Amino acid sequence: MAYRQIGSRNHKRENYLPNYSYFCAIFKQSIMKRVVVGLSGGVDSSVAAYLLQQQGYEVIGLFMKNWHDDSVTISNECPWLEDSNDALLVAEKLGIPFQTVDLSEQYKEKIVDYMFSEYEKGRTPNPDVLCNREIKFDVFMKIALSLGADYVATGHYCRKGEIEVDGNPVYQLLAGVDNNKDQSYFLCQLSQEQLAKALFPIGELTKPEVREIAAQMELVTADKKDSQGLCFIGKVRLPEFLQQKLQPKDGLIFEVDANQKIYSTPKPEAASLQEELAFEAAPINYKPEMGKVVGKHQGAHYFTTGQRKGLNVGGTAEALFVIATDVTTNTIYTGQGSHHPGLFKKALFVNQPEVHWIRQDLALKSGETMKVKARIRYRQELQQAVLHQFDNGLYVSFNEAQSAITEGQFVAWYLENELVGSGVIS
Repeated sequence: MAYRQIGSRNHKRENYLPNYSYFCAIFKQSIMKRVVVGLSGGVDSSVAAYLLQQQGYEVIGLFMKNWHDDSVTISNECPWLEDSNDALLVAEKLGIPFQTVDLSEQYKEKIVDYMFSEYEKGRTPNPDVLCNREIKFDVFMKIALSLGADYVATGHYCRKGEIEVDGNPVYQLLAGVDNNKDQSYFLCQLSQEQLAKALFPIGELTKPEVREIAAQMELVTADKKDSQGLCFIGKVRLPEFLQQKLQPKDGLIFEVDANQKIYSTPKPEAASLQEELAFEAAPINYKPEMGKVVGKHQGAHYFTTGQRKGLNVGGTAEALFVIATDVTTNTIYTGQGSHHPGLFKKALFVNQPEVHWIRQDLALKSGETMKVKARIRYRQELQQAVLHQFDNGLYVSFNEAQSAITEGQFVAWYLENELVGSGVIS
């Protein structure tokens, strides 16, 4: 349609040559290509759909309904019904087909049940990373492909690259241009097969630019606040959410002094690099006699390393932070202040079955190392680190000690602006 409009204008063609050439290039790439966009009801996916439409793709919008139980969802914090209505309004504005797909059964099985299991073990899962791997780019992608889609697109602030290795195409997961919004971390578990079918239309834009486009198009989502909480569910009351399966259980909160002798334990003479790294990564085995009782809680499985809120303990000079939990004894150990030595470690370990390389051509063999930049949580500044691969797994050794390395979370590692691999912290 745009091709005919350009060709039919009663003006000199050279005045429109740059746009004409650009359009032809895009047209050749995307003609007859069908893209299913995961319309979340937010501004990012709305603009993603619009940009793809402008590039000549046939766009279909699908909204994922992942949850039925509204009793644990905070109603004024992005409920799914409001989101689905906004997604519908965007689809109508753009003139694209729209449908809601109910993935609640798959979401419960692949995400919620896994979350309960991890919290019960005293680990802290990341549902957003899992949702991308197991739902958006697996279950949802299969539905999209069954509709004849060539690609699945989302409103993530990241980019996709393509290079050739040994004559074969290799796909890259690149950080978004907007450093304040880069979301490559949330996609750290994607595979080459998933990336091959993925598109990230807003990765070259900043958030203000995305909102400006939405405003110009008068999309209902232009000024909508960013959603918080679980992927495509909204913000939940986590204690109530967990209490559906994990029952409250009274336990004690201990405070461990920063001068406790456990923190001055000398590093043992290591016979090997692997033993030295194992010492650096090992969690401290806290005992009640190392601290003093400062309060009570209703379940160690509701808390995570580095947590400050929810302890309900006052009277300390500095705020208390969780430095460890023990679900076996139902005990929480805390320390005063964000610089408490119990919060910091210089290394972490990923069991071999949980080491994942997006760039499989770069995967380390046992005994090999790689200098990288890594992060252990979303929005953390990238940290200088070294990967050490052994038969049983991978150690990530940081130049600077890291706060609140949390079992069950994901560590992701980068070369320059490319996320090349990740793993579950053990």
